[in-house]
Amino acid sequence: MSSKKAFITGGSRGIGRGIARVLAKAGYDIAITYHTQQQEAQSLADEIKGMGRRCFYYQASLEKAHVPEEVTNKAIKDLGGIDLLVCNAGITRHNSLLTVDSEFIDNLYGLNYRSYILCSKVAANYMVENKIEGSIIFISSTRGIRAYPEDCIYGSFKAALIRAVESMALEMSHYGIRVNCIAPGATAIRGNFTLEELTKSNFAKKIPAGRLGTPDEVGYLAEYLASDKARYITGATIKIDGGLILPGMPEDSSEEAGYGWSRMRFKG
Repeated sequence: MSSKKAFITGGSRGIGRGIARVLAKAGYDIAITYHTQQQEAQSLADEIKGMGRRCFYYQASLEKAHVPEEVTNKAIKDLGGIDLLVCNAGITRHNSLLTVDSEFIDNLYGLNYRSYILCSKVAANYMVENKIEGSIIFISSTRGIRAYPEDCIYGSFKAALIRAVESMALEMSHYGIRVNCIAPGATAIRGNFTLEELTKSNFAKKIPAGRLGTPDEVGYLAEYLASDKARYITGATIKIDGGLILPGMPEDSSEEAGYGWSRMRFKG
């Protein structure tokens, strides 16, 4: 097993937790941030330590301008270096254009976009100075690819991450540092993730795969993108959504479906 080191923002629960668990199983030492869920961060650290890996966790209000650089430097110091940065922290909000206010926009910008850039700045500088051909991964969303109502703020910042990754990949390629983006679709963030649980929601019926995704599945993709097997992949955004936003799905305007897309039914 390797002794590579990964720092994951927003790693105490949901997709971030899944990524941390998968990477720890692959041999990474882990550092994560959490916002308010200290017990969940502690339980993850205990789980990872049970795998024989190290795990550090930090409370961090990443929406504040000075925090991302400070906590990334701390993670690098505690880990003894960094090979992989996964920027995942964020909040999901729907807000109407008619009611949105500047405080909401500022907070979402600070957490969902600025923190990604500032964490990357610190990690990339360390990699360059220490000649580490590492990897940076942003967690965006399919909502950054397809438009939805009441999503002009959250969706726009997720789209901005995709564009940032492309520019960063061009800039960092000279140093052997790869930068990629993962765009998850509908993902179950709590529960035991049994097939029954993943398929029972009404929303799952709108996904061609017939179910929600799991955090670990996003983790497997992150592990691959950070591995030598993906050395020829940089500047890419990979959807992991069970086909949710594929073009050509018939729109269902019935009251039962509401807005969105329904699964195609084939007869034969």
